[in-house]
Amino acid sequence: MRLKMVLAICLLACCLFACGSLPSTAHAQNLLVESEQEDFRVITFADGLNHPWSLAFLPNGDMLVSERSGQLRYIDDGQIRPTPIVGLPAVYASGQGGLLGLALHPDFAENRWVYYAYSEGNRRANHTTLSRGSLSEDGTELRDQEILFQVNFEKQRGFHFGGRILFRPDGTLLLTLGDGSMYLNEAQNLGNHLGSVVRLNDDGSVPFDNPFVSARLAQPEIYTYGHRNVQGLARNPATGSIWAHEHGPYGGDEINILSPGRNYGWPRITYGIDYDGTPISELTESDGMEQPIWYWVPSIAPSGMDFYQGDAFPGWNGDVFVGALAGQRLVRYELDGDRIQSEEVLLANFGERIRDVQTGPDGMIYLLTDDRNGRVLQLRPAGQ
Repeated sequence: MRLKMVLAICLLACCLFACGSLPSTAHAQNLLVESEQEDFRVITFADGLNHPWSLAFLPNGDMLVSERSGQLRYIDDGQIRPTPIVGLPAVYASGQGGLLGLALHPDFAENRWVYYAYSEGNRRANHTTLSRGSLSEDGTELRDQEILFQVNFEKQRGFHFGGRILFRPDGTLLLTLGDGSMYLNEAQNLGNHLGSVVRLNDDGSVPFDNPFVSARLAQPEIYTYGHRNVQGLARNPATGSIWAHEHGPYGGDEINILSPGRNYGWPRITYGIDYDGTPISELTESDGMEQPIWYWVPSIAPSGMDFYQGDAFPGWNGDVFVGALAGQRLVRYELDGDRIQSEEVLLANFGERIRDVQTGPDGMIYLLTDDRNGRVLQLRPAGQ
């Protein structure tokens, strides 16, 4: 039994921690990759970031990057400004917690609103919070801070916060959450926000047409539930559907298409097992619970997701890209509408945990690597 417990702890630790024109300052090219549709080079665009988590492009092409340790960094012409942006609240930066997802308001050019998710509290009582602040014109400060949403469950320890943010075409936003790790069964409880994706108006109020807005004892912000720890969120431009991927336990990572009010099954159905090798559930499907459109066994610990639309890589247009932490790779999927037709694994021998994937305004693909000396990587066509 003691050996079984040690094995479980080791497996858990592996999952958690294993889990325009180019600016003149971009670093020298360091890797040429041949792939099925497009050959490309991997460039270290910027480095020296402390576990970068999320990347957002400003209208002028500059970047904002969140560091899990609690700093928001401004990258200008490939250079990280030495002083972090000031004005952010204190975050609970422990384990998987810290400063997490970023998103700009659709009318950012007029209102300067930056939305960010983070964990706050302490080891014994913490939760995911969504706030926004107005970025100063010089990019040095977030002003007029507002807390828009807080998970209504005080959990222990620093695991499973979710944290991705996505604005929908109707102006509402989605925020992904986790089950809190120790509280997996709460993902089936509509009375709290654990294990859900919530939908909010841009000011944090509840949209009138949310699926549980009139349901007795349910939290009105909930859009979907039955999730484990959602760390990828993107809209398919070809169909308008919202895709989300989540971490499974030991295997069983999933890609789901989100539909309002639906139950995605965790932990009652899963394609994964517990870290000690025992079943979490004997079921992989059940009435009233959604099936993933894709799942990984063994786990790759997916993080970050983006549908490519750009001119730099015409062979990839319409494909979706997923980063991987424990899997240390970038995965490309060719699609037919909302169906995955094929998978190609990229950067499998690169040896980097990929935390976020974003298409830049220049049509290049940008990756964040999860490390104490994390980097912004740029994928550019091989001929450039």
